[in-house]
Amino acid sequence: MQRINVIGTSGSGKSSFSKALAETLKIQYIELDAIYWMPNWQEPEIAEFLDQVAETLRADSWVLDGNQSRTNAIKWQRVDTIIWLDYSFIRTFKQIMFRSIQRAWHQKEIWRGTGNTESFRRNFLSSESVILWMLTNYRKTKRKYRELMQDNRMQHIHIVRLQSPDQAEAFLNNLRLPT
Repeated sequence: MQRINVIGTSGSGKSSFSKALAETLKIQYIELDAIYWMPNWQEPEIAEFLDQVAETLRADSWVLDGNQSRTNAIKWQRVDTIIWLDYSFIRTFKQIMFRSIQRAWHQKEIWRGTGNTESFRRNFLSSESVILWMLTNYRKTKRKYRELMQDNRMQHIHIVRLQSPDQAEAFLNNLRLPT
């Protein structure tokens, strides 16, 4: 495992897991949203974004945290492992609610240099709400990843499906054991 993409629905804990995995493996952590989001929640030109993703993934080893389907052709030509955090709806909903409240309360910049923060208005009263996104895309995302796992074009990639935080922790702990 040298080039890993951690995927899952919004709120599944991709960032926390990916950071822990990168630290365990002592390889670079890359957050796809940090590449994507510009200051003031502006979105980049897609060609520019894809070029930046391709450049970033030229490194020999990394843990990439993020979905962004439009990046699949770039990231999955180099990836050797996909880890799917496939948690229950209730678990994911609780996590995204807790995260959204924490981010809105603390107003901490999410990606350095962007000034982007989350607010109660954005998280709970806006069509741009990540909670709304999770609620409307949870089942569609799960279906998309189930289909992906069965796609013959993905046979060259080792796929790990973790269905609970306990499984994720056990996975990380097994990597930490001396060989």
